[in-house]
Amino acid sequence: DLYAEYADDEEEEEEEDRFPVSPSRLLLSPNKQFTLNINVGGTVYQLPYRLAAKYPKTRIGRLATYTDHSKKLDLCDDYVVQSNEFFFDRDPQIFHNIFNFYRTGVLWIKDELCPRSFLEEINYWGVRIKNSQRCCRISFEERQDELNEQLKIQRQLMAEVEMEENEVLFDYMVFGTTRRKIWNLMEKPFSSITAKLMAVASSIFVLISLVAMTLNTVDEMQYKLSGRFYGEYVETFCISFFTLEYLLRLASTPDLKCFGRSMLNTVDLIAILPHYLQMTLECFEDEDMHRHSGDIQTVARVGKVGQVLRIMRLMRIFRILKLARHSTGLRAFGFTLRQCYQQVGCLLLFIGMGIFMFSAMVYTVEHDVYNTNFTSIPHAWWWAAVSISTVGYGDVLPETNLGRIFAFACISFGIILNGMPISILYNKFSDYYAKLKSHEYTAISRARGKLHFTRRAAKKFAECYEDVVQSAVSHAVGFQNYSEIHLEN
Repeated sequence: DLYAEYADDEEEEEEEDRFPVSPSRLLLSPNKQFTLNINVGGTVYQLPYRLAAKYPKTRIGRLATYTDHSKKLDLCDDYVVQSNEFFFDRDPQIFHNIFNFYRTGVLWIKDELCPRSFLEEINYWGVRIKNSQRCCRISFEERQDELNEQLKIQRQLMAEVEMEENEVLFDYMVFGTTRRKIWNLMEKPFSSITAKLMAVASSIFVLISLVAMTLNTVDEMQYKLSGRFYGEYVETFCISFFTLEYLLRLASTPDLKCFGRSMLNTVDLIAILPHYLQMTLECFEDEDMHRHSGDIQTVARVGKVGQVLRIMRLMRIFRILKLARHSTGLRAFGFTLRQCYQQVGCLLLFIGMGIFMFSAMVYTVEHDVYNTNFTSIPHAWWWAAVSISTVGYGDVLPETNLGRIFAFACISFGIILNGMPISILYNKFSDYYAKLKSHEYTAISRARGKLHFTRRAAKKFAECYEDVVQSAVSHAVGFQNYSEIHLEN
């Protein structure tokens, strides 16, 4: 613990190896050398014994107070007898701060130093953060927290590129080789041409299902076949593909817990689950309609089932989130929202506070106006929400002068509020997107190998062209030889 006091047990254990009296009194003797020659990374520092002995629990302090020469050698990397010089293979730039600490008694921390490297060095020299000034310590802790946050984001970005599953587990699984091939086919689109085609096919099926779902709502295109719309057949076919895709991933995963925690797999499950729930509810609805067509309670229950069916149909729109599996931009957007949840939460909190405050103010001055729309504070929430978002539909508006002043204040508040987090969110999104693309490119190039389809196609075309040319030349040479032989005969 670099923030703790120095341990007292070290003093008790090593008391017999130190000077029997005060080091400062001994060092005043003319028989003793007054200076420690310390060579750190090629830079020589000369430190008086009396300054080093002030801190006997640090490495240099122990070097100054120990009487056993073998223990002194354990504290350094090398020692030269002729010059009485102790060598340390450490960073001289950071040791300059340590050297100033022995001279002044205060540990100064420069802003340009890496926090992790600095902590490692002062831990080696036995110096504590408590010896620094409060201003330096606060700045250092802020930079350390910022560095830890960046490293955390870096690890999460790496996890976005590639699922952290131990593929060594395939070696101890049943049909491990086959399951590894299926896993690479479904999860690693750059592992082979087939895997890339599978990823492209998945994206195409998502777009086809969305188009079919959209066209099912157009009256002019609702053509029926055997009692069902054409779009429903297309959608069923796409859901079958998505189900097969999900089952293959589930059957081939080496780690079920990691598979269940994955957000992309959850999106895949949400994309296919409403369809099967809708089919189940439709079966119950048809049975109840035929069995109890005149029962009022049953009809009411069937009406509730119909409402659930509409909700199930609405959930199909989440199918578009499947594109995030093959879209770096969508993953960067989701990653930005996860990392900026505090800023987004504060924004929603401020919006809620503004809506409640301005709706109450406008209701107070407008509720006595004849035929007003501000009949209650909840009715005024819609006007406040529209005004803060600067949309301004104009369906509800104040009529008194004081109400218009409050409306102007509400709109001004919305402009200021909406402008604050935009730059933060955009900067983080662009940064995360660039890092995600960089990590994705590096991971693909290093671990999977990048597939250059254009180059491969050009190479294959060139090889085929060379074969055709060589074949034509050989035929021409053969025909010429045949002609010459025929003329000679």
